[in-house]
Amino acid sequence: MVAAAALAEVATHPAAGAALDIEQVSHAFDIDGAELPVLSDVSISVEPGEFVALLGPSGCGKSTLLRLVAGLDKPKAGTLREDEARITRPHPSRVVVFQDPTLFPWRSVWDNVALGLEAQGILKSQRQRVDDALDLVGLASFRNAYPHQLSGGMAQRVALARALVNDPKILILDEPLGKLDSLTRITMQAEIVALWQRKGFTTLLVTHDAEEALVLANRVIVFSDRPARVKADIRVDRPYPRHRGDPYLADLRRQILGLLGLDATW
Repeated sequence: MVAAAALAEVATHPAAGAALDIEQVSHAFDIDGAELPVLSDVSISVEPGEFVALLGPSGCGKSTLLRLVAGLDKPKAGTLREDEARITRPHPSRVVVFQDPTLFPWRSVWDNVALGLEAQGILKSQRQRVDDALDLVGLASFRNAYPHQLSGGMAQRVALARALVNDPKILILDEPLGKLDSLTRITMQAEIVALWQRKGFTTLLVTHDAEEALVLANRVIVFSDRPARVKADIRVDRPYPRHRGDPYLADLRRQILGLLGLDATW
């Protein structure tokens, strides 16, 4: 497990993350010959090393936007840039961690984490990076274990190590904690913040949990129903570690729920 002391640290080194610019992006799916709009004129600028959470109704297009940032799909309109370079395809500098860890059951933890380096043909000369990534997420002693021997939280830490071994400039998190129990989820939230502070990568997180967004992110982008438009860009001006009982965070949560039409549930 990541050392708790790391949570109180603020990275003093220059941000290792990349700038991300999403410029007037619109996207749609072709379904049975008809076009289904999912994103409408979305523009977001993210500074190097920022942690930005994307929050909005289910199915509004948040995960679609992450796929565009990752280079897995191309937008129907608009441009996405990483450090001024146009995003047109996947690249190791942008790595996605999904809700499901998708570990290969026949490979050990070490071999699962090594996949990215193996695919790039550099594993032989870069083996230490696998060990370093496992150390970073606190799983060095499980390097020879197999996925069926891991808890849900441990499996998700393996997925994080598999992403971090590529030394990404942009870490893309698509509801990575959505299937975890509440206690494990709180622990993993703290660990993600610690990893982000230590490594300095730019982070883009999709979540349906307003509290999670406020505990983790520098900024929370609130989207409308599909096709998603940016309704609000909220800066979270609080140091880490953050406390869920903070009245400031409670007020922001009330504002966000109001934007989502859920203020009556407060």
